[in-house]
Amino acid sequence: MKYLVTGAAGFIGAATCQKLLAAGHVVVGIDNLNDYYDVNLKLARLAQFESHEAFTFIKLDISERPAMSELFKTQQFDKVIHLAAQAGVRYSIENPDAYADSNLVGHLNILEGCRQTKVKHLIYASSSSVYGLNTKVPFETSDSVDHPVSLYAATKKANELMSHSYSHLYDIPTTGLRFFTVYGSWGRPDMAPFIFTKKILDGDTIDINNNGDMWRDFTHVVDIVEGVVRIADVVPRRNDQWTVEQGTPASSSAPYAVYNIGHGSPISLMDFVKAIEDELRIEAKKEFREMQPGDVYQTYADTQDLFAATGYKPQVCIKEGVTEFITWYKGFYNK
Repeated sequence: MKYLVTGAAGFIGAATCQKLLAAGHVVVGIDNLNDYYDVNLKLARLAQFESHEAFTFIKLDISERPAMSELFKTQQFDKVIHLAAQAGVRYSIENPDAYADSNLVGHLNILEGCRQTKVKHLIYASSSSVYGLNTKVPFETSDSVDHPVSLYAATKKANELMSHSYSHLYDIPTTGLRFFTVYGSWGRPDMAPFIFTKKILDGDTIDINNNGDMWRDFTHVVDIVEGVVRIADVVPRRNDQWTVEQGTPASSSAPYAVYNIGHGSPISLMDFVKAIEDELRIEAKKEFREMQPGDVYQTYADTQDLFAATGYKPQVCIKEGVTEFITWYKGFYNK
């Protein structure tokens, strides 16, 4: 099977490429290698597998319409795993244009490429942030997601809507995955596990939002990638019996599906910090502060639909996951 993986130098993208290559697939990875965070980290991720005979890397921005069109025409992919996006909730407040270019225009270019070349299945990254102001937990894909609290979340909801329209109009099977707080080795420097670990080791103070009263459904990247690869083989089909009135928003009469992908057991922010402190054997200096713009109090995934579709449940507990991440961090940064 020939896959396109967008965001191949990214945290989840690089791990997905490795998983697909290990399974014997042919993979073309694209990434624009932007400087939102350290490009050297992105290049180091790619270095793990870029010499694999079944892998091809192309530096490309998904917002570049002619280049994306040419890519799809020349490569003729069987399936697409679309993970490239401008990430970060807070950065969307500072630089909204980057989100329009990458997350909206870029997603449209992916959809068009799939339409023009009749791709068998498009799997794309949505986000738990689409749940926005929802307070009922666990978050279910049958819940309303009409009240996002950041532009980033709004673009991810837009991706789901755009995908549905293409599934309906052009019979393109699409599956959206709402990721819940992914962490692990090779993680992103702008995310809490990375920030906390770096600051604790450097002797700096860590900021604790909402005075520590926050919960996150931390999910290790190994579990995330296992779910991504498994769901790639579960191709949505048309269902003429489905109706808006009686069906769930996560499915459709079109070949369309949306799933939560998370651990399904939220952890207190303070417990997560404690796990890092215990592993480092250093007590963090802490600055407690109010909730920050665009942030949410709790994330908690109901993953029963994903389990039913793939038979897979996350396996990595917090202690094991934090140990794995910190072992990698110390090795990579010679700490």
